[in-house]
Amino acid sequence: MPEQPPSLSERLGDVRSSPVRDILKLTQRAEVISFAGGLPAPELFPAEMVAGAYATALSPTSVAGALQYSTTEGDPQLRELLARRLAGRGLASHADEILVTTGSQQALGLVASVLLDPGDAVLVESPSYLAALQSFTFAGARLVAAPCDEDGLDPEALPALIAEHAPKFLYVIPTFQNPTGRTLSRARRRRLAQIAAEHGLWIVEDDPYGELRYDGQPLEPVAAHAEARDRTVTVSSLSKVLAPGMRQGFLRAPEALLGALTVAKQAADLHTSTVDQHAARICLQTGTLDAHIDVICAEYRRRRDALLDGLGHALAGGSTFNRPDGGMFVWARLPEGWDAGALLRTALRHDVAFVPGAPFYATDPDPRTLRLSFTTHAPAEIVEGLRRLRRAVEVGIDG
Repeated sequence: MPEQPPSLSERLGDVRSSPVRDILKLTQRAEVISFAGGLPAPELFPAEMVAGAYATALSPTSVAGALQYSTTEGDPQLRELLARRLAGRGLASHADEILVTTGSQQALGLVASVLLDPGDAVLVESPSYLAALQSFTFAGARLVAAPCDEDGLDPEALPALIAEHAPKFLYVIPTFQNPTGRTLSRARRRRLAQIAAEHGLWIVEDDPYGELRYDGQPLEPVAAHAEARDRTVTVSSLSKVLAPGMRQGFLRAPEALLGALTVAKQAADLHTSTVDQHAARICLQTGTLDAHIDVICAEYRRRRDALLDGLGHALAGGSTFNRPDGGMFVWARLPEGWDAGALLRTALRHDVAFVPGAPFYATDPDPRTLRLSFTTHAPAEIVEGLRRLRRAVEVGIDG
């Protein structure tokens, strides 16, 4: 009998398939109204802009460069444009500080590969972005949950955790956080920067949602504070404002890390797709992306408001939920005695879905929490989805 090949890597031992992705498989039926996926609305994709950009990239005068190998760092003109966008959000940046990545998820993986050895600790918000937790776990990290309240991460809790666990870095989503939609205040951002400098801590700042603001004034990134500038990797993406299928992510990193991150990317994929970079650059150069962002923000505001207007009636009495100023998510908590995972099973039978909050916790999950995304359905569909959710809740109460 043939011998079995060697076993899989031990790194896979603690890594599980994303529960969110598994839930999305269950919601593929056309009749399901899903609040589960954090997806941009496909009917709002700037199809004409993107088609024109690819046509230009593949025109006779440009096609040779667009289909050729590229530098690992990315198209120089695209990097300059991305640096300008970061500067417009309050973080002065130069093209030489930018690394173009194949989606922001790759950026997180590169950070993990450069900074983490098996057994190293990483501080994460509680709860936090599930795919980041997967990436850090795959690198062998120990995840240490940092306390959060209704205003996000509590910086004053960090010194004790740093002293106890000696973490390699803190991972934080300061603006319209996934999964909670919370935004860290300017005062907390400033204090976080001070603590990182005082304790020699790297910060990984993830900001894929910052341009999706519907209310209030923009806040500068954590890296914009002087104490954090040279110790922060800022990760972002064009996926939420242009098109996720283009897989255009990027990071800004201080000189001490950028070279290592570039080498790690060389080992991963040599460079991000050249033709997609050219198309993204052309979209930015036309100057129409900002107008498109205004359009999607106006529509997403309507969808957020439709969800918030009806959510109190749809959930069980005594439930609580927040009102995010932007992003894609609302975070809710059911009353004592309820379990969001059990409610989801009932909800799917009523053709409506959401994501239970428990998988987003590194430790001590709260089974009563759930995440609802409002971006992929028009207000009328959201109203119907909430009606179905209410029916599921009533079944849960009766059962």
